[in-house]
Amino acid sequence: MDKLKGKVAIITGSSRGIGRVIAEQLSDLGAKVIVNYSSSPDEAAAVVEAIIQKGGDAIAVHADLGKVHEIEEMFAKALARFGRVDILINNAAVMITNPLAEVTEAEYDKQFAVNVKGIFFACQQAMKHMENNGRIVNISTAGTKLMFPEMSVYTGTKGAVEQLTRQLAKEFGPKQITINAVAPGPVFTEHFKEGKTEEEIEFMKSMNAFGRIGIPKDIANVIEFLVSDQSQWVTGQTLHVNGGLN
Repeated sequence: MDKLKGKVAIITGSSRGIGRVIAEQLSDLGAKVIVNYSSSPDEAAAVVEAIIQKGGDAIAVHADLGKVHEIEEMFAKALARFGRVDILINNAAVMITNPLAEVTEAEYDKQFAVNVKGIFFACQQAMKHMENNGRIVNISTAGTKLMFPEMSVYTGTKGAVEQLTRQLAKEFGPKQITINAVAPGPVFTEHFKEGKTEEEIEFMKSMNAFGRIGIPKDIANVIEFLVSDQSQWVTGQTLHVNGGLN
């Protein structure tokens, strides 16, 4: 398929999990891909190799999204290699769960640095360098509509992401760039089961209409639409991709 032929996509946090599936799916559609990672170079290299073996084109780029100069360097490397940026998927995030009384300043700052500041300044770079008719998708969470104990800081960052998405839509509008957020429910990734009992997983399944945990492709399929030409009239929105979670 060549739906995205000629396009260049940066996917942050794409060495594993949902980000990896997004990177591979956009590559399958013809996009050249920047696989961003912060602490897993071997996994990022494996994603790049998998894309290249299927005939795609990709590079791995290290960047800590909590540091603005590293975001700038990531865009510079993408431009140096491919000459343009058309798609930005802000997927990288840090989640630290703790009761309110035990949250440290360092934990609070780290989550807001990557989850909010990182997205804001990546969007700033997109404004400077992205071609007209570009696409930006920010990853939020279904947790913004629920009340999960010990996740107040994380869901607070994602609430901020949704507001940034809404407020930036008109700034990107003159360049015909759309910006939207996707808020997944629970998704079965490599680390999904960590710290969860079988009873907790079964309860999560029961919360949605289909009685199962989502998979990364469920999210990637919606992102495929949001980065396509068919989504030009959709911007400033948060799409809840959660199987009817309530």
